[in-house]
Amino acid sequence: MTTEQIVLTSRPKGTPTLDNFRCENSTLPQVQVGEVLLKGLYYSVDPYMRGRMNDAKSYVPSFQLDQPLEGGAIAEVIESKSADFKTGDLVLGSLPWSREFIASEKNLRKIDSIIAPPSYYLGILGMTGLAAYFGLMDIGKPKAGETVVVSGAAGAVGLVAGQIAKIQGCRVIGIAGTDEKIKLLKEDFGFDEAINYKTITDMKNVIAAVCPKGVDIYFDNVGGEISDAVISHLNFHARIALCGQISSYNSSDISMGPRLQPMLLTRSVLMQGFIIGNYQARFPEGIKKLAQWLKEGKLKYTETIVLGFEQLPTALLGLFKGENTGKMIVKA
Repeated sequence: MTTEQIVLTSRPKGTPTLDNFRCENSTLPQVQVGEVLLKGLYYSVDPYMRGRMNDAKSYVPSFQLDQPLEGGAIAEVIESKSADFKTGDLVLGSLPWSREFIASEKNLRKIDSIIAPPSYYLGILGMTGLAAYFGLMDIGKPKAGETVVVSGAAGAVGLVAGQIAKIQGCRVIGIAGTDEKIKLLKEDFGFDEAINYKTITDMKNVIAAVCPKGVDIYFDNVGGEISDAVISHLNFHARIALCGQISSYNSSDISMGPRLQPMLLTRSVLMQGFIIGNYQARFPEGIKKLAQWLKEGKLKYTETIVLGFEQLPTALLGLFKGENTGKMIVKA
């Protein structure tokens, strides 16, 4: 069987371009015992994929040159030699950027499209929703009445983290990059205040104005100068959940910022980085809670869906331009 796949042709220097990718034909082998043949339906694109394009040691292996990229995907079983899956089942896994592909039964999880639309398992009921849940609840430990600031607040993780903070009774401030996103955060998702970082000249003073009692929890998806400004307003015993640093993912230079250690020390601040894989054993707990809040109407969700398998590279690059609201997904 012949299919199409998208491979990494070269390692980017700075911001990736479409020249770093190539779409090509590939021939699939026969399905073996314990395997299934899948057809991709929905593909996740995520900021962490930029790091995997480098040839550098990290918590996940680098993408290999002239091999398909891979990421979270929802697929339909079209042929099965597995006792666990039958034709027509919808499954979730870390899967290659290919229209069709063969996967081991060990790397797949069946999803229930009656509980929620399939794409939700890549977002609010998937890695991004779980990152928001565990980052905020386990590291942030929110208490009613506290002030929470979320950077990248209109992204897939930030949008959920801010809403969970509201559920916990916190005052929530979101930071995003367009007036449309600011309006959405306040009017549709319940944020108390929102800041357009692209239209202000002094983030530090703006944070002081919207957080007159200081900041108790900072959910950091961005890093850079935005984080410098927020951290300067942390209260004693504040907590920082370090989820992402998208402002530096395409940087080829090492930027110099404020030395944070004296501030963290003198204010007894906890700053903890995390990856969602740290919580794998607790995924059922997180999914159950997120699904409950969705059912109760306490959580709202939005997606940016790009149509066309061949648009995967364009969608990935769009993350670094802020072209998504909520989870960015490609529908084949």
